[in-house]
Amino acid sequence: MADNTLLEKVLSLEDKFKLLQEQLSNPDVISDMKKYVQLNKDYKELQPIIEAGKKYEKMLAELSQAKDILMNEKDDDLREMAREEIASIEPQLPDMEQNIKLLLIPADPDDGKNAMIEIRGGTGGDEAAIFAGDLFRMYQHFAESKGWKLEISDQTPGTSGGFKQIVFKLSSSADGVYGIMKYESGVHRVQRVPQTETQGRIQTSAASVAVFPEAGEFDVDLKWDDIRLDLFCSSGPGGQGVNTTYSAVRLTHIPSGLVVQCQEERSQLKNKDRAFEELRTRLYNLEHQKYLDGIAAKRKTMVSTGDRSAKIRTYNYPQGRVTDHRINWSMYNLPVFMDGDIQECIDQLQIAENAERLKDAGE
Repeated sequence: MADNTLLEKVLSLEDKFKLLQEQLSNPDVISDMKKYVQLNKDYKELQPIIEAGKKYEKMLAELSQAKDILMNEKDDDLREMAREEIASIEPQLPDMEQNIKLLLIPADPDDGKNAMIEIRGGTGGDEAAIFAGDLFRMYQHFAESKGWKLEISDQTPGTSGGFKQIVFKLSSSADGVYGIMKYESGVHRVQRVPQTETQGRIQTSAASVAVFPEAGEFDVDLKWDDIRLDLFCSSGPGGQGVNTTYSAVRLTHIPSGLVVQCQEERSQLKNKDRAFEELRTRLYNLEHQKYLDGIAAKRKTMVSTGDRSAKIRTYNYPQGRVTDHRINWSMYNLPVFMDGDIQECIDQLQIAENAERLKDAGE
């Protein structure tokens, strides 16, 4: 049974879509970069909805034509072809309708952005820092499998390995990185015998992961007049330039008190650019968190709301098991998961979130 109401909703957006197409080709709009970026974003959000609607409309027309042939045509061969077409089209309609319903629900407006990620060792001392390093390598391998670019902004090594803290950016020209990585925000817990443990006892440690959508040039009006710049010598690995040149950069946003630093590049200018990028992203995320809190207030169960204090996942080494507590999903191949094969878990989280969104839309 065709969902005509759904089709009407999609077709009602066509005029807006055509207007956006016209505006994007207008020289006056192109000269106003901020307006152009926003209109282009609106256009890209509408495009998959319009395309899905047209495909659904075409499928309904073909179904109607096949049924008409079956009812009115006397030729047995044509009637048999019509039956086959009906049998092919009808099973596809529910999935197409479900997809359109999801497309019509406003997604997180930042899903298409790149992601800034911060991993911090939590409870567990040296072992927590080692685990933070394991998580970083897991994301590094995952990024490599996706063809994403990884750039480290800042890191504080742990005394026995790993990181007390590491901040890095994942970017892609093809994928919405934040829309994939946002599910990793929260507290990750590990249960294993630490490298630092001499008695062979299993210990529980934790590391926190915070995933931010990268702020674009026009998302935040950040002025250098509001920033204090401090330069200092880099520390840690880096060769001859370390501790001899003032290439490391610390930026303090005076109105908010936010502080970021970058020392990964030998060039002071590159470190300054990266630090500025991170500061803009962190300021943007103060506002983005309000959006996430709004989602959390509406939902009874929360798959991805940015609550970075929530325990989301346990990595149990003795059992070789990883469990995501938000969806009660477990995988008994922990070494493979830690080697970056995390897509299945993210897929399950996306399915669960889509179910929540459809439920919210129906209430």
